[in-house]
Amino acid sequence: MLPLLIVFFILSLDQISKFFISAKLQLEQSLPLVKGVVGLTLVHNRGAAFGILRNQVYLFIIAGVAAIVLIYFGIKSNKGNKSYVICLSLILAGALGNLIDRLRFGYVIDFINFYIWPVFNVADSAITIGAIFLAWIIFRGKV
Repeated sequence: MLPLLIVFFILSLDQISKFFISAKLQLEQSLPLVKGVVGLTLVHNRGAAFGILRNQVYLFIIAGVAAIVLIYFGIKSNKGNKSYVICLSLILAGALGNLIDRLRFGYVIDFINFYIWPVFNVADSAITIGAIFLAWIIFRGKV
């Protein structure tokens, strides 16, 4: 039940935030939140992380579906390890959020802008947080 709640919450937050940002900002328009630190900038990312492999939509869709299937089975087979399941659930939610964008639009909607880092979204954050904690768990030998 916990994985389902995590995925539902993160996926909802991701899709709702993308909907509102897309409705309020024009493409490439920025709205500073803390001057020089963080703002909102609407970007259509047609690549992977940092915009690499631009316009490879089908590759990203196939890779996304494959990752989602593998993560699902990872969650299903490790229900006894709560930390591992939480990490995989975060990664799954992020993968689903970005896959939905690619299927709907052919690109991923990004909007969180720290100015010193490429623009990203809630799904990207969930993937990153899940992956960092998963690496930490594996490094500590808790899997």
